[in-house]
Amino acid sequence: MKTVNLLCGLLGLVFYFIRAALAQDIATHGYYTEPNTGIVFYTSSEANGNITGDGEFSSVSWGGYTWGIALPENALTVNSYDYIGLIIGSLPNGTGWSGVLHGQATSAGMPNHLMLVAWPTGNGNQIATSFRFANAYLAPQIYGGSATLTQIYSEVNATNWVLVYKCTNCFIFDDPSQTSFNTSTSGGSFEQGWAQSYAPPLDPTNADSDITQHNNGMGEFQVEVASATQASYSIWASKTATVTSVTGTTSPTSTYSSRPVPTTTFDYVVVGAGAGGIPIADKLSESGKSVLLVEKGVASSARWGGTIRPSTGWLDGTNLTWFDVPGECNRIWNGGADDTSCVGCAAACTDTDQMAGCILGGGTAVNAGLWWNPNPEDWDYNFPKGWQSSDMAAAAGRVFSRIPGTDHPSLDGQLYLQSGYGVVSQGLANAGWENVVANTVPTQKNRTYAHTPYMYSHGERGGPMATYLETATARSNFHMWLNTSVERIVRTAGHATGLKVIPTNNGGYNGTIQLTPVTGRVIISAGAFGTAKLLFRSGIGPTDQLQVVQSSADGPTMINQTEWLTLPVGYNLDDHLNTDTVIAHPNISASYYNWAGSWTAPVPADETNYLTKRIGPLAQAAPDIGPMMWEEIEGPDGIVRQMQWTSRVESSNNVTAPNNNDVMTLSLYLGRGSVSRGRTTIGKGLNMVVSTIPWGNENDLAAVAIALDHMADALTTVPGLTYLYGPKASTNYSQSAPNLTGAEFLATVPLTYANIGARRSNHWLGTAKMGTDSGLLNGTAVVDTNARVFGTDNIFVVDASIFPGMPSTNPSALVVTAAERASEVILALPQNTAVEHYGQCGGSYYAGSTYCAPPYVCTYDDPEFSQCL
Repeated sequence: MKTVNLLCGLLGLVFYFIRAALAQDIATHGYYTEPNTGIVFYTSSEANGNITGDGEFSSVSWGGYTWGIALPENALTVNSYDYIGLIIGSLPNGTGWSGVLHGQATSAGMPNHLMLVAWPTGNGNQIATSFRFANAYLAPQIYGGSATLTQIYSEVNATNWVLVYKCTNCFIFDDPSQTSFNTSTSGGSFEQGWAQSYAPPLDPTNADSDITQHNNGMGEFQVEVASATQASYSIWASKTATVTSVTGTTSPTSTYSSRPVPTTTFDYVVVGAGAGGIPIADKLSESGKSVLLVEKGVASSARWGGTIRPSTGWLDGTNLTWFDVPGECNRIWNGGADDTSCVGCAAACTDTDQMAGCILGGGTAVNAGLWWNPNPEDWDYNFPKGWQSSDMAAAAGRVFSRIPGTDHPSLDGQLYLQSGYGVVSQGLANAGWENVVANTVPTQKNRTYAHTPYMYSHGERGGPMATYLETATARSNFHMWLNTSVERIVRTAGHATGLKVIPTNNGGYNGTIQLTPVTGRVIISAGAFGTAKLLFRSGIGPTDQLQVVQSSADGPTMINQTEWLTLPVGYNLDDHLNTDTVIAHPNISASYYNWAGSWTAPVPADETNYLTKRIGPLAQAAPDIGPMMWEEIEGPDGIVRQMQWTSRVESSNNVTAPNNNDVMTLSLYLGRGSVSRGRTTIGKGLNMVVSTIPWGNENDLAAVAIALDHMADALTTVPGLTYLYGPKASTNYSQSAPNLTGAEFLATVPLTYANIGARRSNHWLGTAKMGTDSGLLNGTAVVDTNARVFGTDNIFVVDASIFPGMPSTNPSALVVTAAERASEVILALPQNTAVEHYGQCGGSYYAGSTYCAPPYVCTYDDPEFSQCL
């Protein structure tokens, strides 16, 4: 077989260029005949170029990247699960790995999709290949499904490598630990993902070697099946390899040292130490009851034993971690990814396809700390009787007396890096918007703007960890366990008796926690995904989800099907729909700050000022947030929808600043009044996914379009201000088409799972909705107005899951307020009592005790009646 010089081949590729049909697809497509095999591939390529930031959805990659596919001639009419593939990967510094992710019709996100990663072994033209998958955004594991790979041709030189391969069953995702699905070629198109890294695998000679996170670009592209079908496919598929394949050796599974669960019983066990769990645990312990707070994550703040600090040492010797310093908030999610010595730094949950904080403090430990006095309309519009603004006023007062927040977080009272704020506020003032102090006038959320208030105190992250957790831990009847996951609630009928736990890190607990007999209670505060997952695993949820759990590793220990509680858990999923726009102005660059660099090496003067005085940019949230703006928009359906704009001095959506970092991103959140809802579901591997995105209602989108127009009208009154991405774009640097209306621009921004990272705000809520219409009777509610799960007598939910709809603002303060209110309601309930022999203990319309006096057991008769027998 004739061999050509690979580098020359790369430089000399002649493509028949095809325009991408999908807005998310920023690859260049064409046809390439691989000269050593003669196989013709439909290709998706990223040009050689410098990566900026983390390279998310990059149009370039250092050294370039190409993936090609050839499909059977009949793939448009008969689904093909096989294909012939091509990877041309780069080795810009002599090493690295490249990968492709096998997607679906509308999705090529990392979770629950088959990945193929490959790299040169260092032995001639030998390429190592490995199938992997991940059930969340975390390090992928070895794939156990039926996919196989046969190498046809490979070549390696100093800067690039090529692999031609046949992939069998690669469009079938069937790892035995996950819910299986197929990619349909007969649908006409599907999405694929790509990623590269110039960091080497831990052991290049081992195909199962650990690999580092991609750092040389990543993105998605669309495959048009009609463009990829080839009449000669069967001939090409019979070709054989010229180089011996490499097999792998899997590393042993990690195990943790654990402690046995003590025999002590608890009056209350609170699951999840976040915005809901910490406050309610404090309030319950204040009543004198014994309370155990269980958190699956590690300590975040140094005040609670957190140790996650930069390896460069600038926080050594302080009572601070990355989580404590406001100026590091936008790097926490990366878990120190740019600092490879920071092992185990990630704060994100590993069992969901979205961003959620699995660490002490939950979302309040990892977010930007925005802290909003609740708009009374949020309670009145969304919540049932008993949770209206008049009912919530006292709770909100208690919250803000403890966590007042501040819009001047630096202890010298100064606001730093304000030129971006000045540019935007000029346009707002020109348009008649009013400047307010947001938390003193929480009702004024229409054509107003403000400096951003935070939960910070004393120049550090504060919030529930610095207040409620402090008072709770001072009580002898309060206990907290970290590094411990609650796997399921042990219950008989509707009465919980214990909780099965396992360690998630060294020092966690293993065993079954026992509740105080008869009167003990469980409070679930694990967040929109974690709460739904625990309910599913405890036999509470829609039948289809409980059947998934039944088919999983949980099956043998799952509660009997006759005791399932079929409630709409996971439905009503909501999040602020985000729509980004990007503006430019010469004055903005004065607000630019190298927040990424401060992760390991802050500006020396700023480091000193922060560590010694808690002043300067590091006392403010990155990346220079503000102003915040609000407007109310009436949609075509007559519903008034709340809009919130968040401004920040950084680019987004692959927009390049024309000059000197002179850009800002303005993110529009659709809040109260939105109609769309989604759903989260559980996989066979017990991982949570967003299976239905919570956006897309035409009236919601029409209101968003009006808000986009209003903001563009206001800001384009500022001399020298231009839109680079959004309506009214007008310069040569624009990344969106010029002079679009808000509706026209909005139509160009994909509203698909593939683009969920750009459209979410990570304010997920609603999956255990509060209401009076019990889901047991075909209603929409999971919990009643006592926050108690319908059909149970001692299982409660207190977190963002219970919210029926979105609030005006970031929800942290509202979740804490809801926890304060829930503590009042729950403590006011009468203690549970045992039901005597023959008494009713369950049923769709029953709301009493489900605990039977020993030796009797609550026995199922029919959906409307169970009795103690």
